This record gives sequence, C-alpha cells and structure tokens, in this order.
Amino acid sequence: MRLAGVLLMVLTLVGCAKGVDELAKEGSWQQIGYQDGVRGQLPRSYSALQELGAANQAEYENGYHRGIKEFCDADYAFQIGLSGQQYNGSCEGLPEAQRFRMEWQRGWNEYSSH
Repeated sequence: MRLAGVLLMVLTLVGCAKGVDELAKEGSWQQIGYQDGVRGQLPRSYSALQELGAANQAEYENGYHRGIKEFCDADYAFQIGLSGQQYNGSCEGLPEAQRFRMEWQRGWNEYSSH
C-alpha cells in the first residue's frame, strides 16, 4: 500500500511538473513553492526567487508549506529512502520530523546495502 502511495505521488509530480522558468513567467509562485516542497527541497531564498522574476514570496511560501507537508509524511519516508532519494533535513521542525528521519534512514540503509 505504501508503494502505491509513493507511486501516485511521483506520477502526480511528473504529470503536472512544468519548468520553473515557465511557471515564473506565468506568475505561478504557489506552484513553484509546492513543487519545491513536495520534492523535499529546502525553500528557495527571496533572492533566488527574484532571479526568476517578480516573485510573490507569500504565494511561494503557501505552496511550499503545502508541498513539504505532503513530502514529510512519515508513512512514506521508508519508500523515499529505499528509492535512493537523499534527505536534506527539509522536514526538521515539523511534528513528525524525527519519525520521518528514522523511517527514511531505515529505507536508505536498505537501499545502500544493495
């Protein structure tokens, strides 16, 4: 069941992922933030957003928080580690951060042992 959830998340990302430059031209700052968050990336700085265009920081942050909440679901952390995806600490400060990190590490250890 977990694998199905991870696959659904990946397919969703692939299906709706436009390039960041294209999204910036459209003014889709919330979507840029969401994509960064759901991929487990650390948030972009204000200056990094400004390099893309006239950024709306509030919209970016709203999208990022929504995306990072989905990424940091500890029920999927094992699969993320097992897939070989690095974890950069993007979930720190969230309620299930420790559980996420432990489950990711368990998956990462199994991935690394093959």
